[in-house]
Amino acid sequence: MVTVTPNPSIDATVHIPALRRGEVVRATATRKEAGGKGINVAHAAAMAGYDATAVAPCQQSDPFATAMRAVPVAFVPVHIASAVRTNTAITEDDGTTTKVNEAGSELSDAELSAVESALARNCSGADAVALAGSLPPGAPADWYASLVHTVRASATDAIVAVDTSDAPLLALGQHLPLAAPDVIKPNAFELAQLTDNDGRELEARAAAGDYAPVVSAARDLVQRGIREVLVTLGSAGACLITAEAAWAATPPPTVVKSTVGAGDSSLAGYLTARIDGETLADCLRRAVAYGSAAAALPGTGLPAPTDVHLDHTDVFPV
Repeated sequence: MVTVTPNPSIDATVHIPALRRGEVVRATATRKEAGGKGINVAHAAAMAGYDATAVAPCQQSDPFATAMRAVPVAFVPVHIASAVRTNTAITEDDGTTTKVNEAGSELSDAELSAVESALARNCSGADAVALAGSLPPGAPADWYASLVHTVRASATDAIVAVDTSDAPLLALGQHLPLAAPDVIKPNAFELAQLTDNDGRELEARAAAGDYAPVVSAARDLVQRGIREVLVTLGSAGACLITAEAAWAATPPPTVVKSTVGAGDSSLAGYLTARIDGETLADCLRRAVAYGSAAAALPGTGLPAPTDVHLDHTDVFPV
């Protein structure tokens, strides 16, 4: 598996009993680790025993590069002039997570080209490629569409997945079907962005057991060329929609400690199951089990296979 994280970060997690605006609060725990969606996907896959390579823009002397030494993946840093950003997550005793994400440093055209070249060199022969996260300032909004074409030219048999939001997600949608990845992993709000729906309504209906609005919205993306739409729905689980069928999966009982990295873990679970040749229903099962296991861990906690409870993750057609 190969992942690209165009806008990586040092993920700082601060735990406090309860957030009170305008007051001094004291952290009961802190941690810092290398993060970014693609990094997390590669890390979770590597913890499960899969070969994983992570490509990201980073100076060799950056603290991010130092933090990557603790991540069991083959790291391909692409030299840039500026420093990697820091994203801060504030977690509370009741499971609430508040994220403060920096924009990141602007990349030049030459630096963007270097990232794309590194992707082309390293994805040849890959079984899966994940393009994930926000784009750095300076990158064109439709850069993911270009990267999909790069992967298609270098890794013809790879499963190509994209996980992003906001302007890059909308720009990718505008380039369908020519730049359609095989898999896209929106949450309810990102699905709503792409399909002109109300994300709160989609999530609320799913939480009440009605997955039909999510399926209907996702089918629009399938008709536009995306083969598999994996929609994560928080405590309601997830849906997987293809041209032929749709399934929902509900998570095992989970005490949420931090939702940071849960969606990335879901994508890692899904892609590793696809690599293993599992049925699509079982791919969804693994995705939801992995996401739930991540939510039960502190910080950007990524689950090992022993943390994952497939037997208590229910999948059913919708």
